[in-house]
This record gives sequence, structure tokens and C-alpha cells, in this order.
Amino acid sequence: MKLRSIIIGSCSLFALAAGAQAQSLTIATVNNGDMIRMQGLSDRFTEQTGIDLEWVTLEENVLRQRVTTDIATGGGQYDVMTIGAYETPIWAAQGWLAPLDDLGDDYNADDLIPAVREALSVDGTQYASPFYAESAMIMYRTDLFEEAGLEMPQEPTWEFIGEAARAITDRDNEIYGICLRGKAGWGENMAFITALANSMGGRWFDMDWEPQFDSPEWNEALTYYVDLMTDAGPPGASSNGFNENLALFQQGKCGMWMDATVAASFVSNPDESQVADSVGYALFPTNGEFDNHGNWLWVWSLAVPASSQNVDAAKQFIDWATSESYLEMVAEEEGWANVPPGTRTSLYENPAYTEAAPFADITLEAIQSANTTNSSVQDVPYAGGQFVAIPEFQGIGTSVGQIFSAALAGQVNVDQALEQAQQTSRMEMDRAGYYR
Repeated sequence: MKLRSIIIGSCSLFALAAGAQAQSLTIATVNNGDMIRMQGLSDRFTEQTGIDLEWVTLEENVLRQRVTTDIATGGGQYDVMTIGAYETPIWAAQGWLAPLDDLGDDYNADDLIPAVREALSVDGTQYASPFYAESAMIMYRTDLFEEAGLEMPQEPTWEFIGEAARAITDRDNEIYGICLRGKAGWGENMAFITALANSMGGRWFDMDWEPQFDSPEWNEALTYYVDLMTDAGPPGASSNGFNENLALFQQGKCGMWMDATVAASFVSNPDESQVADSVGYALFPTNGEFDNHGNWLWVWSLAVPASSQNVDAAKQFIDWATSESYLEMVAEEEGWANVPPGTRTSLYENPAYTEAAPFADITLEAIQSANTTNSSVQDVPYAGGQFVAIPEFQGIGTSVGQIFSAALAGQVNVDQALEQAQQTSRMEMDRAGYYR
């Protein structure tokens, strides 16, 4: 059953001729904090334009399934879709997205961070507009580190992270040394585990598209992950994704959390977080052998499916929601630290933002250092950081994510999980014609 949250303008027949029916847009989005905030402010768009908005707000995995099915079949159920850096170039190449090179004069596309704009473009044409962009980093409890006599390096190793997580774990008081994604999904647990494996020298495929889950690097990465979460993670971790771990951290139950940089504004907001005054930030770890942080680049973006019957109105909404003016509106309502991050160069040149957001510099550093063309120290035939930019990855990544989530839950051991991942990946790649 779809979860719907309907936000209509201040009245459903606003500013139109008497008896006329308002134009309406259906927007599919993810249930993340910044998107929820956007919905809360969207009555202003309706007041300005007379365009009503119907929101379909879904958990991340469900959103991906719904919008993928709709756009692939030309269903036309949505006028605006929330998609990312994985879907945009693939769907644009199929002709499934309307180009966004004709947004309003105040949109200022040249202000977009180059890596972000490039991730949403094909042959120089932009097909999605970034709402917020993120990489990965460590958020940690400075008070717990101080109590344990630990000091977080600016560029920590996985060895240090493991030692620190176990040292600050206090299960009697429901404090867990580390919280990591365990919920199955190519964009959930596999986002983190792929970044972990990248930083340890792993890769999904070799240059002949043969899966590499039987490699020593993947064995090291998955063993590290399962052992660490068993020793220092919260109970039920195999069901936890971004939102679940965010809640645990805000409640003071996580000593460290490695996840998207966008979370920084939520864990440091005293209105939402019980530990807002004791949060530190550090770069995503390395294995200490080579300089590969494995940090990802993801861009939650708004796009218009070509099947929409309201393309012009949809573009009007996207222009409003992803403009510089929108950032200023959020800053006025919620404070500069809470504006959607990672998309515009001007934001990181704004002293009001950099002074209000202690995580601004490290967020920008993580985004700019993400290597999406060669995410591993080994040669790879694909682009993408925490994902593989091929159409088949959505299915393969989800299947492998389910296998690894089962390993975290103790249903299979690491060797069994890697063997299953190897077999599943090769079978699907063979079926897709990669070995012919």
C-alpha cells in the first residue's frame, strides 16, 4: 500500500477563476529529512503558481522500485520523480527523461558544483536537477571518545575504527560503538559495503566483467563488516538503513556512524538530536595501505519523466525547489545549517553557511574527492562510486544486498555469502549478454 502525504496549497481553488480546476502535479520522493522539509514549505509554491501538489513519499527501496517500474513502462503516474546519479544517465540515454536545459533565468546552472552537474548530464544536457548532494564521512561522539581516551584522526584507518568502536561500546547502557547500514538494497547496505570494499582494494567486476566476490579484498571487507557489527553494532542491524541509524545516533545510541554527509545537519540540530553538542566529523576511512577513501558521490535529484502530461509545470516546480532562492528560504525558516547541501558552489562561498555548519568544509572535501570514474585501486570497466553504472546493477545489487544482510543477521557465514554473491552476479551478467 502506498504511503501518501498530500500537501495542497492554502486552498484547493486558489487564485484561479471562479469554478476553474487547479493544475496538479504528482511528485514521488524519498522519506528523507530534507525532502520532508521541502514538502512543508511547498505551499508557498502553490500560493505563487496556483499549482497543487500531490506527494507520494516512500521509503528509499520502495521509491526506487515504484519509479523504475513507472518510467520503464511509460506509466505516467508521476510528473516529478526523485532519482539519483545512478538512474539519471541511464534513463536519459533511453529517452525516458525530459531535458532540463531550459529552467528559469534565476536557476543559474553554472553555479552547480561541476561534479554534481556532470553526474546528472548526458552529452552536455542536464536531465535532473540536484536537490542535495552527498558523499560519505564519519560522524562520531566526541564525549565518548574523550571518556575512552581516544582521539579521532582526520583520516582514520579501518583498524582504528574497529578498535575505537569496540572500546566505546557499552551494551548495558544501550551505547553501540558503531552504526552501519544493514538493510538490504543496492542503495542501502550495498552503498556502504561497496565503499568499504573499494577502500580495501576491492571491485565488483574485472575488465572482462567477471564478478570479484571470490577475491581476497572482498573477503577482507565483508569479514571486517560482519565482525565489527557483531562486536559493536546495535541489535537488529540487518534491518537498519539510513533513517533507522539516524534515529539511533540522534538518541545517543551510536558512538560512530559512517554514512551520507547530508546527515550532519540532522545529528547536529539540537531540536532533533540529543547529542547535538558532542558530534565530530572525519573523512571516510582507508585501509592504511593506499590512499582510497572509497567515499561515494550521490545526488538526490528531481527529474521529469517524458511520459508526464505536465512537463512545463513540473519544470516550474523543479526550478523553484532547486534554486538558490530555495536555499535562502530554508535558511530563513530553519537556519543556514539546515539548507540542502552539496549542490551549489555559492553555498560554500557564503560565510553565513560555513560559520553555521561546522561540517561544511569536510562535506565539500568528501564530495570533491570522490572518484566515480575509477572507484577502486584496480582497473574497472565501469563508472560509479558506491554503485556500478550499468542497467543490470539495480537487480544484481539488490540481490547481493539481500545475501549480505543475511550474513549480518547470522543466517549464512561470510564465505557462503561471498560464494552466493559470486554465483548470482555471474548468472545475471551472463543472462544480460556480457560474456557473448
